[in-house]
Amino acid sequence: MRPDGRREHRDAPRLSDHEESPMATTTPAVPKARKRRRKTRTPNVNHRPPIIASDLKANELDLTPGKEHLVCPGCSTWVPITGMQGTPKLVPHHTGRANAAEPRRCTAGSNRQVAIDVEVGAWHTELIEAVPTTASRRATKVLPKPKVKPVLAASQIKPAPLSAEQVRQAFRQHQQQCLACKGEATGRDGQPLPCRDGERLAITFLRLLRQEPKRRSVREFFARERQRFDRQYVAVAPAKRTSEWVAVLPRVKDADTRRSQLPVGDTPTEARGVPLEPLQPTR
Repeated sequence: MRPDGRREHRDAPRLSDHEESPMATTTPAVPKARKRRRKTRTPNVNHRPPIIASDLKANELDLTPGKEHLVCPGCSTWVPITGMQGTPKLVPHHTGRANAAEPRRCTAGSNRQVAIDVEVGAWHTELIEAVPTTASRRATKVLPKPKVKPVLAASQIKPAPLSAEQVRQAFRQHQQQCLACKGEATGRDGQPLPCRDGERLAITFLRLLRQEPKRRSVREFFARERQRFDRQYVAVAPAKRTSEWVAVLPRVKDADTRRSQLPVGDTPTEARGVPLEPLQPTR
């Protein structure tokens, strides 16, 4: 019986769970670059001239026994060297990384012969000597010196005024953390231990609470005096400015009189005339 209610013919072929329907579509696999084999056995030899190991830089060659590599001149990637006991040559490889999509075969470097004319000891010595030389050419990193504010002298330190609310919060926080204030700390005789810090905070809170009305009145007094001084300054400022102008007015008039006088002698004929009347800019 089919799911739609119709009967299935006995002679109709049945598809197993592992078989796919002929109408099913499959997605073609995308070719990827294969992982480079370290040692390959192939008689193919590249027609290009062999790579001379002595022409390469020390950091482009690795002659570690069993791990011989060099940078391929064609694709600039590290490629293993095979046939070290016979005819050394580069293994066939792609230009990209392993398992990368859209691979491209390096035709210039695959199966290319390598002429090993460098001793392993000499190559290793050159590589070690190049390390301090490279480090000396690098610029020294400049570390900025942290700017530290100068410490104030004892006479310059202004203590922050305490308020009763701040001391009360500190006292509550101390009571929550102190075992002696909770009555859980006992001495050898089993008697509860007193808490000196809690006692000091409690005394300070009570003292500030008693002094709070007086402190508030002092702050209000200074605020009123500041407002009175500001009002007085605003009222006196115009009269003070007028008196200052009156004091310097004779000297200003004297300077204007001397400026209007002509110098002794004939007026230069080639020079421009000096304006005697004050110039008024026009808009």
